[in-house]
Amino acid sequence: MANLNRLQGAVSNPGRALTELNRLYHTRGGFGYNPDGVDVFAEDWDTLVLLDACRFDEFKRQIKLSGSLEKRISRGATSAEFVRGNFGNRQLHDVVYTSANGWFAKLQEEIDAEVHQFTFVERDAVQGLTSKPQAVTDRAIQAANDFPNKRHVVHYMQPHQPYLGPTGQRLNFGSTLAETVEQNDLSQREVKDAYQENLSLALDAVERLVESIDGKIVISADHGEHLGERERPLPVSFYGHMGGLYTPELVEVPWYVLESDRRRKTVREEPSKEGSNPDIEAVEQNLRDLGYKV
Repeated sequence: MANLNRLQGAVSNPGRALTELNRLYHTRGGFGYNPDGVDVFAEDWDTLVLLDACRFDEFKRQIKLSGSLEKRISRGATSAEFVRGNFGNRQLHDVVYTSANGWFAKLQEEIDAEVHQFTFVERDAVQGLTSKPQAVTDRAIQAANDFPNKRHVVHYMQPHQPYLGPTGQRLNFGSTLAETVEQNDLSQREVKDAYQENLSLALDAVERLVESIDGKIVISADHGEHLGERERPLPVSFYGHMGGLYTPELVEVPWYVLESDRRRKTVREEPSKEGSNPDIEAVEQNLRDLGYKV
């Protein structure tokens, strides 16, 4: 019935209708996430850095750190799918999660997930819509110092819109990337410029993080982003991301490995009570403002 309702709602928008058909094609197995994606917690790392909506190709163009780049398939085409697919039904008591993305806080009880500590980074940019990447780095460095015997996940909101670079600063942001493109009458080139500037800001912050912590670091993404390319199997241009739409632009993500001789010795301990407990209603409203259905 839910799929029927979504199709009925797309009838007035032919492009959206084709996107919905593409989504149904990719999710015909009935999973709540991409079952072909990598289980990030089964991989070897001390710190996992997640860039939100970061495409493999754009990351490859910009990364300047001395590491090795691989391509992986994500379990999500959205942050919610990524969280469900990787955190669901797990007690990750050796993990500290520092995040500017609210989906873990929103879904934690529903998916029966635990980490040792979750810290939600304050929204300090674009009227509370997003967090500056340097603020995430500050909190992540503090977490690494406070919990030297844990694996750390650090989740930045960039390059996901709203865009903070020179191009983005002149834009009026809609609740989705497609709305932002329409409201500002943007060309595909302008969208890519804004996206690339946002990614550059994030990578600058990540570089400072890498310089400040020990251990093996992997830089990846929760999912990618469509920047006006045509979807598959039905050819329709699309901006943004959608759950269940497992196109290469959305599920091919970087896996950038920075090796280290100084590995972290981790221990599992019961969840800490010192982490931030975000206001779930505020988290849900922020997710709505970013275009998500909650």
